[in-house]
Amino acid sequence: MRKSLNQGLIPYFCRMEKQILLGKTPAEIQEVVEKMELPKFTGKQLVDWIYLKRCASFDGMTNLSKSARALLSEHYETGLKAPVKEQLSTDGTKKYLFPAGEHFVEAAYIPDRERATLCVSTQVGCQMDCLFCATGKQGFQKNLSVAEIMNQILSLPEFDTLTNIVFMGMGEPLANYDNLMRSLDILTQEWALGWSPTRITVSTCGLIPNMKRFLEESKCNLAVSMHSPFHDERLKLMPVEKTYPIKEVIHAVRQHDWHGQRRLSFEYIVFKDLNASKEHIKEIARLLGSTRCRINLIRYHAVPNIPLKSPDMATMTWFRDALNEKGIIATIRASRGQDIDAACGLLSTKNLL
Repeated sequence: MRKSLNQGLIPYFCRMEKQILLGKTPAEIQEVVEKMELPKFTGKQLVDWIYLKRCASFDGMTNLSKSARALLSEHYETGLKAPVKEQLSTDGTKKYLFPAGEHFVEAAYIPDRERATLCVSTQVGCQMDCLFCATGKQGFQKNLSVAEIMNQILSLPEFDTLTNIVFMGMGEPLANYDNLMRSLDILTQEWALGWSPTRITVSTCGLIPNMKRFLEESKCNLAVSMHSPFHDERLKLMPVEKTYPIKEVIHAVRQHDWHGQRRLSFEYIVFKDLNASKEHIKEIARLLGSTRCRINLIRYHAVPNIPLKSPDMATMTWFRDALNEKGIIATIRASRGQDIDAACGLLSTKNLL
């Protein structure tokens, strides 16, 4: 085997840059093993080391031969990379900075009693340019690869404590659809993490075509960013309203069968003197009708140079109670990690560009 490898495969591999194994399926990893003329069982070993044991270095894969480890190290990377920076909030939230090629992305770890949630990014920056979002003010740099998405999860120091994952970090997840779906597949397949889809939530500002695909092709939860039920008002906050009006977004999600464990929620950032009135409650109720869902009310977190202000808690409480009286389940999401810019709408790596 070694002779044929030296004669044929090494010149072939020398012409290629190192590839990353994280993000590949067992079948694709097996193809790598076969090309390198390694024992067939090496494929299963690599899958276990990367996805189950989260081993970042081939040197640590002790049940592989030394020659196999050396060959893999020469031509491949696992794709698992530790965060380069950690910030700790006074409320226990942690924000991690992960490498993403020549860029960086942020992910927020949010412990809360028996729950521990990781807020994952799917893009460097964002092209949606929502008025209230620091990530949007950064602009768009690139879509994250499957490996760069999964690395935020698998290389998290608190990985073993995680109970939930939300794709609500930097970027619009459905604008990076293929890599998002491949990541969800890895998260939920038994050969990898084997998570229940009900532990995973994907957020979107309402990209209707990909949202419909997501509802058909995945069983994970969906969260839709509403922020206003009125077209003109939402358009000022979210340019995507011009292409995908909220009334059409809601119509699309209402076509889906929401019976069962899968959950639908609407994210609603509340701004002072803007989007929390009796008229808003009435219109929200009209648009949602009998839709089985909940509304998560989020207090606006100030972004520099943006002419929006946070409401007081009395307004938040009144708005929640008024929605509940209309038969709409509404809750106030606690602000976490605001002192380290890890709260909703504050993730940004603009200063690192």
